[in-house]
Amino acid sequence: MPTARESLLDAAYAALAARPWAGVRMVDVAAEAGVSRQTLYNEFGSKEGLARALVRRETEGYIAGVARALAEPGAGPGGAGGDVEARVVAAAAWTVRAARTNPLVRAALTGCWSERLPAPAGGIPGRRGPYPGGASNQPGARADGPPPGPTDLVSRFSDCAMAALEADWPKENLPELGTACATAARLTLSYVVAPAEPEDLTRQLHRAFAHAVHRT
Repeated sequence: MPTARESLLDAAYAALAARPWAGVRMVDVAAEAGVSRQTLYNEFGSKEGLARALVRRETEGYIAGVARALAEPGAGPGGAGGDVEARVVAAAAWTVRAARTNPLVRAALTGCWSERLPAPAGGIPGRRGPYPGGASNQPGARADGPPPGPTDLVSRFSDCAMAALEADWPKENLPELGTACATAARLTLSYVVAPAEPEDLTRQLHRAFAHAVHRT
């Protein structure tokens, strides 16, 4: 059974799917979650706190999906890079799919926060001034820091890939794997920003890992 916090975050996400964040009312979120408005404020403190937690949950859920994809045995051909490459392709496919279906993940990956979306009180990476959704940049505002931006998420994708795959790679050639993982993360982000045929992304990732295997 979900906790009150999870139920509130689910209700907030559902409300965001139906209307812009500026039009989402705390009382409606609480009612949808089946808790009191006081419980909502006890959990998050404010609407900005709710937004902060919602963005954090969605981006952490995206990264958890990357890790799951990388942990699954790949279906690639044998050799130094077959299984490794297949697992990275799966993580890339998950990223593209998550960005297509989840507007908060897409905004965090691309840095493009529309007026429909909440922006936590820490601000949007690289942007100053008022936030979409009505929050403002005021001294002393409660904040846990800005939401993760493209650079943060690319780094985490690359780090997840490296951590998941290094055991299957020759230790003396780990720098080549690190380069291939970083390249894969940036290629994947480029396909989120400018979508193309999935087969094209797969070919590009194959080239990145084929180059790494060749160097080993």
